[in-house]
Amino acid sequence: MTGVAAAAGPPAERARKGSLAWLGVVPFFAFAILFLIAPTFYLVVGAFQDPTGSFTLANIAGLFQSQIVAAYWISIRISLASAGLGALLGFFLAYAIVHGGLPSWIRSSVVTFSGVASNFAGIPLAFAFLATLGRIGLVTWFLNEAFGLNIYRLGFNLLSFWGLTITYLYFQIPLMVLIITPALDGLKREWREASSILGASNWQYWRMVALPVLFPSLMGCFLLLFANAFGAIATAYALTGSSLNIVPILLYAQIRGDVLYNPNLGYALAFGMIVITGCSNLLYIWLRSRAERWLR
Repeated sequence: MTGVAAAAGPPAERARKGSLAWLGVVPFFAFAILFLIAPTFYLVVGAFQDPTGSFTLANIAGLFQSQIVAAYWISIRISLASAGLGALLGFFLAYAIVHGGLPSWIRSSVVTFSGVASNFAGIPLAFAFLATLGRIGLVTWFLNEAFGLNIYRLGFNLLSFWGLTITYLYFQIPLMVLIITPALDGLKREWREASSILGASNWQYWRMVALPVLFPSLMGCFLLLFANAFGAIATAYALTGSSLNIVPILLYAQIRGDVLYNPNLGYALAFGMIVITGCSNLLYIWLRSRAERWLR
């Protein structure tokens, strides 16, 4: 009997520990439900209701107004531009610190800075770029005084499509570095050595081995950067106000109230953003699962 009790003891103790371990994830699930799932459900339901609470498709039909279609289009263009440039520049930066033969302290410094910069957005980032590349910004003044180059006379405008895209690059490039670095670490030295033994050049190695392996990771990072830029509002609103008609700013105007005030149309705008960013994130997750096969 004692032996049976002893044999039954450890599983029972593990079961108690397992049940108590669930308490540790309760704050996570509570946070996710209160600040992610519940608001998303509220927005989706509101997108199909009129001010009286009755079911309607008028809000969804309202998304095809010329002003709203233009807002979606410019948001998609800015997201594509910042994601493409951020992915390209971030990849080369990550490659330099992983396989470029640089001192180890450079990698740790770049990764640390990337962790900070990828979360630096909103009003502080907008102010930083206005103080740097604004009409009386430090870099603008320096180029004019040192080289007689007035970038605004050449057509540059920080409060424009390319101005906002350049601002987004401040957090897009560091985010790309953080995401793609593990994938670059996953490139095994044996693969390069084997390709060299078989007579492959460095270009052939990248074209036939490295890039095919990295392609799911690169595409997944691009999609994640796209979704990251598409949903950004604080930086764009603080930098351009309402001069650049992107979807998050238009949504803000519909819900908070001005001449465009229509909360349910704002919910429909949010629903459209959820669909676009959701598709991007689902593709990212699928591509990441394919990329992880090479990192095991």
